[in-house]
Amino acid sequence: MNNKKSGTLYGVSLGPGDPGLITRRAWDILQQETVFWTYPIRNKKSDSYALDIVLRSGLKIPKDHAALIFPMTHDKEKLSKYWLNAAQTVVNILQKGQDVAFLVEGDASTYSTFGHLARTVQTLAENIDVQTIAGVTSFNSAAAQLQQPLADVDDTIAIIPAGYGLAVISTLLQQFDTLVLLKVKPLLDDIIDLLDTHGLHPHSHFIEKAGSPEERIVHNIANLKGQKVNYLSLMIVKNPQRQRGEIIRGCRKKNTTTQEDNLKGKLA
Repeated sequence: MNNKKSGTLYGVSLGPGDPGLITRRAWDILQQETVFWTYPIRNKKSDSYALDIVLRSGLKIPKDHAALIFPMTHDKEKLSKYWLNAAQTVVNILQKGQDVAFLVEGDASTYSTFGHLARTVQTLAENIDVQTIAGVTSFNSAAAQLQQPLADVDDTIAIIPAGYGLAVISTLLQQFDTLVLLKVKPLLDDIIDLLDTHGLHPHSHFIEKAGSPEERIVHNIANLKGQKVNYLSLMIVKNPQRQRGEIIRGCRKKNTTTQEDNLKGKLA
Protein backbone atom coordinates (compact mmCIF):
# COMPACT_ATOMS: atom_id res chain seq x y z
CA MET A 1 0.00 0.00 0.00
CA ASN A 2 1.37 3.43 -1.00
CA ASN A 3 1.13 5.82 1.95
CA LYS A 4 3.01 8.60 0.22
CA LYS A 5 1.24 11.92 0.73
CA SER A 6 -0.19 13.52 -2.39
CA GLY A 7 1.04 16.93 -3.47
CA THR A 8 -0.85 20.20 -3.19
CA LEU A 9 -2.57 21.86 -6.14
CA TYR A 10 -2.02 25.62 -6.14
CA GLY A 11 -4.10 28.02 -8.18
CA VAL A 12 -1.42 30.67 -8.64
CA SER A 13 -2.94 34.05 -9.51
CA LEU A 14 -0.59 36.21 -11.58
CA GLY A 15 -2.55 39.42 -12.06
CA PRO A 16 -3.80 40.62 -15.46
CA GLY A 17 -0.48 41.11 -17.24
CA ASP A 18 2.02 43.26 -15.37
CA PRO A 19 4.58 40.94 -13.67
CA GLY A 20 4.90 43.59 -10.96
CA LEU A 21 1.40 42.65 -9.81
CA ILE A 22 2.38 39.06 -8.97
CA THR A 23 1.92 38.74 -5.21
CA ARG A 24 4.72 37.74 -2.84
CA ARG A 25 2.87 34.49 -2.03
CA ALA A 26 2.58 33.53 -5.72
CA TRP A 27 6.22 34.49 -6.31
CA ASP A 28 7.39 32.25 -3.46
CA ILE A 29 5.52 29.24 -4.87
CA LEU A 30 6.88 29.78 -8.38
CA GLN A 31 10.44 29.92 -7.08
CA GLN A 32 10.22 26.48 -5.46
CA GLU A 33 12.23 24.09 -7.62
CA THR A 34 10.10 21.10 -6.69
CA VAL A 35 6.81 22.59 -7.92
CA PHE A 36 5.48 21.30 -11.25
CA TRP A 37 4.12 24.12 -13.43
CA THR A 38 0.93 23.69 -15.46
CA TYR A 39 -0.67 26.41 -17.56
CA PRO A 40 -3.62 26.75 -19.94
CA ILE A 41 -3.48 26.93 -23.73
CA ARG A 42 -6.33 27.02 -26.27
CA ASN A 43 -4.78 24.47 -28.62
CA LYS A 44 -1.45 22.74 -29.26
CA LYS A 45 -0.19 25.61 -31.43
CA SER A 46 -1.18 28.52 -29.15
CA ASP A 47 0.88 30.27 -26.51
CA SER A 48 -0.10 30.63 -22.87
CA TYR A 49 -0.89 34.18 -21.75
CA ALA A 50 -0.48 33.13 -18.11
CA LEU A 51 2.94 31.60 -18.77
CA ASP A 52 4.02 34.74 -20.63
CA ILE A 53 3.31 36.86 -17.54
CA VAL A 54 5.64 34.68 -15.45
CA LEU A 55 8.40 34.62 -18.06
CA ARG A 56 8.30 38.42 -18.33
CA SER A 57 8.88 38.53 -14.57
CA GLY A 58 12.35 37.06 -15.10
CA LEU A 59 11.57 33.56 -13.83
CA LYS A 60 12.60 30.68 -16.06
CA ILE A 61 10.28 27.84 -16.89
CA PRO A 62 11.28 24.73 -14.85
CA LYS A 63 12.08 21.33 -16.34
CA ASP A 64 8.87 19.99 -14.82
CA HIS A 65 6.00 21.69 -16.67
CA ALA A 66 3.03 20.85 -18.87
CA ALA A 67 0.53 22.79 -20.98
CA LEU A 68 -3.12 21.88 -20.40
CA ILE A 69 -5.52 22.38 -23.31
CA PHE A 70 -8.77 24.24 -22.64
CA PRO A 71 -10.35 24.89 -26.04
CA MET A 72 -12.52 27.93 -26.78
CA THR A 73 -15.78 26.16 -27.56
CA HIS A 74 -19.34 25.83 -26.26
CA ASP A 75 -19.47 22.15 -27.18
CA LYS A 76 -20.07 20.58 -23.75
CA GLU A 77 -19.04 17.09 -24.83
CA LYS A 78 -15.76 18.33 -26.28
CA LEU A 79 -15.10 20.53 -23.23
CA SER A 80 -15.75 17.66 -20.81
CA LYS A 81 -13.19 15.52 -22.60
CA TYR A 82 -10.46 18.18 -22.35
CA TRP A 83 -11.35 19.08 -18.73
CA LEU A 84 -11.07 15.42 -17.73
CA ASN A 85 -7.75 15.00 -19.56
CA ALA A 86 -6.32 18.11 -17.88
CA ALA A 87 -7.51 17.02 -14.44
CA GLN A 88 -6.16 13.49 -14.88
CA THR A 89 -2.76 14.87 -15.89
CA VAL A 90 -2.68 16.97 -12.72
CA VAL A 91 -3.86 14.11 -10.50
CA ASN A 92 -1.15 11.79 -11.84
CA ILE A 93 1.52 14.32 -10.85
CA LEU A 94 -0.03 15.07 -7.45
CA GLN A 95 -0.33 11.41 -6.52
CA LYS A 96 3.43 11.05 -6.98
CA GLY A 97 3.78 13.49 -4.09
CA GLN A 98 4.73 16.51 -6.21
CA ASP A 99 3.07 19.91 -5.78
CA VAL A 100 1.46 21.43 -8.86
CA ALA A 101 1.08 25.14 -9.66
CA PHE A 102 -1.64 26.02 -12.16
CA LEU A 103 -0.81 29.45 -13.59
CA VAL A 104 -3.79 31.77 -13.71
CA GLU A 105 -4.01 35.18 -15.37
CA GLY A 106 -5.87 37.65 -13.15
CA ASP A 107 -7.36 36.14 -10.00
CA ALA A 108 -8.00 32.42 -9.61
CA SER A 109 -11.36 33.02 -7.89
CA THR A 110 -12.80 35.32 -10.55
CA TYR A 111 -14.09 33.80 -13.80
CA SER A 112 -11.12 31.47 -13.89
CA THR A 113 -10.57 28.00 -15.32
CA PHE A 114 -8.95 27.04 -12.04
CA GLY A 115 -12.18 26.54 -10.09
CA HIS A 116 -13.47 23.96 -12.56
CA LEU A 117 -10.08 22.25 -12.76
CA ALA A 118 -9.81 22.03 -8.96
CA ARG A 119 -13.32 20.55 -8.63
CA THR A 120 -12.61 17.95 -11.30
CA VAL A 121 -9.30 17.03 -9.67
CA GLN A 122 -10.99 16.54 -6.29
CA THR A 123 -13.69 14.43 -7.94
CA LEU A 124 -10.99 12.12 -9.26
CA ALA A 125 -9.03 12.12 -5.99
CA GLU A 126 -10.85 13.34 -2.87
CA ASN A 127 -7.74 13.57 -0.70
CA ILE A 128 -6.05 16.26 -2.82
CA ASP A 129 -5.28 19.50 -0.99
CA VAL A 130 -6.14 22.62 -3.02
CA GLN A 131 -4.96 26.13 -2.24
CA THR A 132 -6.07 29.24 -4.12
CA ILE A 133 -3.58 32.11 -4.14
CA ALA A 134 -5.40 35.42 -4.44
CA GLY A 135 -4.38 37.91 -7.10
CA VAL A 136 -5.17 41.20 -8.83
CA THR A 137 -8.11 41.18 -11.25
CA SER A 138 -8.14 42.89 -14.64
CA PHE A 139 -10.83 45.33 -13.54
CA ASN A 140 -8.90 46.32 -10.41
CA SER A 141 -5.84 46.98 -12.54
CA ALA A 142 -7.93 48.91 -15.08
CA ALA A 143 -9.51 51.11 -12.39
CA ALA A 144 -6.05 51.89 -11.01
CA GLN A 145 -4.85 52.89 -14.49
CA LEU A 146 -7.89 55.12 -14.90
CA GLN A 147 -7.22 56.69 -11.49
CA GLN A 148 -10.87 56.03 -10.76
CA PRO A 149 -12.29 54.02 -7.85
CA LEU A 150 -14.55 51.13 -8.74
CA ALA A 151 -16.71 51.99 -5.75
CA ASP A 152 -16.60 54.95 -3.38
CA VAL A 153 -18.23 55.33 0.06
CA ASP A 154 -21.55 53.45 -0.36
CA ASP A 155 -21.50 52.97 -4.15
CA THR A 156 -22.88 49.74 -5.57
CA ILE A 157 -21.00 47.71 -8.18
CA ALA A 158 -21.84 44.83 -10.53
CA ILE A 159 -19.35 42.70 -12.46
CA ILE A 160 -20.69 40.53 -15.29
CA PRO A 161 -19.62 38.98 -18.59
CA ALA A 162 -21.10 41.13 -21.37
CA GLY A 163 -22.47 37.94 -22.90
CA TYR A 164 -25.47 38.17 -20.57
CA GLY A 165 -26.87 40.53 -23.18
CA LEU A 166 -28.13 44.06 -23.68
CA ALA A 167 -31.36 43.63 -21.71
CA VAL A 168 -29.47 42.59 -18.57
CA ILE A 169 -26.87 45.34 -19.06
CA SER A 170 -29.59 47.96 -19.45
CA THR A 171 -31.30 46.82 -16.25
CA LEU A 172 -28.09 46.78 -14.23
CA LEU A 173 -27.19 50.28 -15.39
CA GLN A 174 -30.20 51.52 -13.46
CA GLN A 175 -29.39 49.50 -10.35
CA PHE A 176 -25.65 50.04 -9.87
CA ASP A 177 -23.30 53.02 -9.68
CA THR A 178 -20.52 51.09 -11.42
CA LEU A 179 -20.93 48.35 -13.99
CA VAL A 180 -17.93 46.29 -15.09
CA LEU A 181 -18.49 44.44 -18.36
CA LEU A 182 -16.04 41.63 -19.08
CA LYS A 183 -15.31 40.06 -22.48
CA VAL A 184 -17.07 42.82 -24.43
CA LYS A 185 -15.67 41.87 -27.84
CA PRO A 186 -18.71 40.06 -29.32
CA LEU A 187 -21.23 42.79 -28.37
CA LEU A 188 -19.00 45.86 -28.42
CA ASP A 189 -20.84 47.91 -31.07
CA ASP A 190 -24.23 47.15 -29.51
CA ILE A 191 -22.97 48.07 -26.03
CA ILE A 192 -21.61 51.37 -27.35
CA ASP A 193 -25.03 52.17 -28.85
CA LEU A 194 -26.79 51.20 -25.62
CA LEU A 195 -24.55 53.42 -23.51
CA ASP A 196 -25.14 56.27 -25.94
CA THR A 197 -28.90 55.81 -25.46
CA HIS A 198 -28.40 56.15 -21.70
CA GLY A 199 -26.12 59.17 -22.13
CA LEU A 200 -23.23 57.34 -20.50
CA HIS A 201 -20.46 57.67 -23.09
CA PRO A 202 -18.62 60.34 -21.02
CA HIS A 203 -18.65 57.96 -18.03
CA SER A 204 -17.51 54.82 -19.86
CA HIS A 205 -13.98 53.54 -20.48
CA PHE A 206 -12.64 50.64 -22.52
CA ILE A 207 -9.54 48.72 -21.41
CA GLU A 208 -7.81 46.03 -23.47
CA LYS A 209 -5.23 43.59 -22.04
CA ALA A 210 -4.98 45.53 -18.77
CA GLY A 211 -1.50 45.60 -17.26
CA SER A 212 0.22 43.97 -20.23
CA PRO A 213 2.74 45.63 -22.58
CA GLU A 214 -0.11 45.80 -25.15
CA GLU A 215 -2.53 47.55 -22.78
CA ARG A 216 -4.87 49.98 -24.49
CA ILE A 217 -7.27 52.42 -22.84
CA VAL A 218 -9.95 54.25 -24.83
CA HIS A 219 -11.92 57.02 -23.16
CA ASN A 220 -14.02 58.03 -26.17
CA ILE A 221 -15.72 54.70 -26.70
CA ALA A 222 -17.59 55.92 -29.79
CA ASN A 223 -14.25 55.68 -31.64
CA LEU A 224 -14.33 51.89 -31.16
CA LYS A 225 -17.38 51.32 -33.37
CA GLY A 226 -16.52 48.81 -36.06
CA GLN A 227 -13.06 48.09 -34.65
CA LYS A 228 -11.64 44.67 -33.86
CA VAL A 229 -10.61 44.32 -30.22
CA ASN A 230 -8.85 41.65 -28.19
CA TYR A 231 -10.73 38.94 -26.31
CA LEU A 232 -9.17 40.25 -23.07
CA SER A 233 -11.17 43.49 -23.09
CA LEU A 234 -13.52 45.08 -20.60
CA MET A 235 -15.49 48.27 -19.98
CA ILE A 236 -15.99 50.20 -16.78
CA VAL A 237 -19.20 52.24 -16.79
CA LYS A 238 -20.22 54.78 -14.15
CA ASN A 239 -23.82 55.91 -13.86
CA PRO A 240 -23.98 59.21 -11.95
CA GLN A 241 -27.66 59.51 -12.97
CA ARG A 242 -28.74 56.51 -10.93
CA GLN A 243 -31.43 57.40 -8.40
CA ARG A 244 -30.54 56.51 -4.84
CA GLY A 245 -32.44 56.09 -1.63
CA GLU A 246 -31.66 57.84 1.63
CA ILE A 247 -28.79 56.64 3.83
CA ILE A 248 -29.72 54.70 6.96
CA ARG A 249 -26.81 53.88 9.29
CA GLY A 250 -24.34 54.13 6.47
CA CYS A 251 -26.33 52.09 3.95
CA ARG A 252 -28.73 53.16 1.26
CA LYS A 253 -32.42 52.37 1.76
CA LYS A 254 -34.40 51.19 -1.25
CA ASN A 255 -36.04 53.99 -3.16
CA THR A 256 -39.49 52.37 -2.87
CA THR A 257 -41.41 55.27 -4.39
CA THR A 258 -39.24 55.28 -7.51
CA GLN A 259 -39.52 51.50 -7.90
CA GLU A 260 -43.33 51.62 -7.52
CA ASP A 261 -43.58 54.45 -10.04
CA ASN A 262 -41.46 52.48 -12.54
CA LEU A 263 -43.65 49.40 -12.07
CA LYS A 264 -46.83 51.44 -12.58
CA GLY A 265 -45.32 52.90 -15.74
CA LYS A 266 -44.63 49.46 -17.16
CA LEU A 267 -48.16 48.25 -16.36
CA ALA A 268 -49.86 51.38 -17.74
